[in-house]
Amino acid sequence: MTEFNGVVPAIAKALQKRGYAELTPVQQAMLDPALAASDALVSAQTGSGKTVAFGLALAPTLLEGRERFGNAGAPLALVIAPTRELALQVKRELEWLYELTGAVIASCVGGMDIRSERRSLERGAHIVVGTPGRLCDHIRRHALDMSELKAAVLDEADEMLDLGFREDLEFILDSAPDERRTLMFSATVPAAIAKLAKSYQRDAVRISTAAEEKQHVDIEYRALVVAPSDRENAIINVLRYYEATNAIVFCSTRAAVNHLTARFNNRNFSVVALSGELTQNERSHALQAMRDGRARVCIATDVAARGIDLPGLDLVIHADLPTNPETLLHRSGRTGRAGRKGISAMIVPLNARRKAERLLENAGISAAWARPPSAEEVSERDDERLLADPIFHDAPQEEEQGLVQQLLSSHGAEKLAAAFLRLYRTNHSAPEDLIEVAVQDDRSRKRRDNATPYEPAQKGPREDFGPSVWFSVSVGRKQNAEPRWLIPMLCRNGNVTKREIGAIKMQPEETYVEIAAASADSFLNAIGPNKALERGIRVTRLPGTPDFSRAPAPKAYAGKPSRDERPGEAFRDERPKKKFGKGPGYAAADNGSGEKRDSKPWSKKPGKPGFDGPKSDKPKYDKPKFEGGKYEGKGGAGPKGKFSKKKPG
Repeated sequence: MTEFNGVVPAIAKALQKRGYAELTPVQQAMLDPALAASDALVSAQTGSGKTVAFGLALAPTLLEGRERFGNAGAPLALVIAPTRELALQVKRELEWLYELTGAVIASCVGGMDIRSERRSLERGAHIVVGTPGRLCDHIRRHALDMSELKAAVLDEADEMLDLGFREDLEFILDSAPDERRTLMFSATVPAAIAKLAKSYQRDAVRISTAAEEKQHVDIEYRALVVAPSDRENAIINVLRYYEATNAIVFCSTRAAVNHLTARFNNRNFSVVALSGELTQNERSHALQAMRDGRARVCIATDVAARGIDLPGLDLVIHADLPTNPETLLHRSGRTGRAGRKGISAMIVPLNARRKAERLLENAGISAAWARPPSAEEVSERDDERLLADPIFHDAPQEEEQGLVQQLLSSHGAEKLAAAFLRLYRTNHSAPEDLIEVAVQDDRSRKRRDNATPYEPAQKGPREDFGPSVWFSVSVGRKQNAEPRWLIPMLCRNGNVTKREIGAIKMQPEETYVEIAAASADSFLNAIGPNKALERGIRVTRLPGTPDFSRAPAPKAYAGKPSRDERPGEAFRDERPKKKFGKGPGYAAADNGSGEKRDSKPWSKKPGKPGFDGPKSDKPKYDKPKFEGGKYEGKGGAGPKGKFSKKKPG
């Protein structure tokens, strides 16, 4: 029987019953006799057994030498967690740890029925676990009596501050007796945590486990470089390659969670979503589906996934890069728990590689850089799993013998094996073809040689390209065509790789693309009978090599010499006239007499030099004249009411 020195006997029996062979470093540190009645500020990696650690630390304070608790009344200990899931998980852990002590443990979390929680508090509890907001509600309504509190625990304290719970935490701690013990657990200890600890702890013992100082040894970090448009395809291939019992995919927004959930459902993955818009009941059902095997992939935002503990979570995928090193560690800490190995895979688009490198460096993580698994690698892994499946080790059951013999006699072993293989592959989502990208960034090479499908220079003829066929694509410079999005489109729709694409020549209204001759027919067949790519872009096979010697003239000057061929003065005179500018007819010009013509020919009055006529040929009406107290002129004579001038006479 394993001995746990320094552990309360009832707690030690619970550990043995649970199958604990030894304690983790943070759990062992909390048994230090010097810490028996002291406050503590503990930093340790997520997944290092912090819940059991503070459960061990609280037991001597709460039991005070007794084997079991007495009748439940006002709570003796309060555990504060940032999220509902983490609070309920902590409650489950403490229930089995304190099972033999007779402890009554209540929960107070947002999203649950507050009336039921109030009744539980009225009946009495030894330990209360809750979230900051709901605990504040119960304290303000005098449902939670803090007068007998001997210890308070802040689990994931840095996370609670990140989520904006500082004021709630201060209110809760101010409501507790001053002589209580205060234990703070945090993955990291930034300045805000240190300030909070200084305000609410007395001579706290600082505990930093070795696991905090180095990369989590049970987690394998991989940075997978992909073309930006292949991000979702890469996630599919990673999920298919590892086929983890449980996997979680992290996104940065709710919209991204909803999009990936719909996409993966369509691809035959058993998926659940976790985001802030779900009710507590929906979240509980989603997590239960992961625990009982009805779902294998959870797509979640950072906040929604805080604190969740899923058994067999072997794979974490970062669909969107984390915003900071702490988030990267929190996400990755969902796997590699309780001695199990885990994989944390970051999907790194080419244009975000530098950001990913800085993120890993700041987190102190050494990751293996690679490409995502290709479709061929996924298929090979499927074949290995199929051949190693234990189902082949079992002999046919007696009730199966008759049908087995009937199938063999009707179809033969080869057809049966082929049918089984097809059925096996039907139950798995097909892997995706990915565009090849360069993993290593060798800056000593020229830009054209180092170009990838998403970072190409203007491609010219390649001497080693070999026989080729030219195609015309119905977009050009005027449609903002660029090789960086045109090449991936050709690869996706034409089932070709970047190595089968040669020169690309951009024209105003079209683009000429060179395709390897051996791939030309398959390229056309893949595009389809309509010969159209995405966005209505059409592809036409050319009979030969296009003439690049002379580009077509712009439409505005069709039939005229190009700008470069015209004399400077002539080109200026032929420019279209602006509404308020000086056209060529009115430009200052020498008239042979040494005088320069005025730029406004109508600015001079008749009879004076420079008059060239009126601005317009429209008839000009004379002003009305006074004749005997009446207006004459426009519209004829007639009374007009008041006169603006003196009456005659």
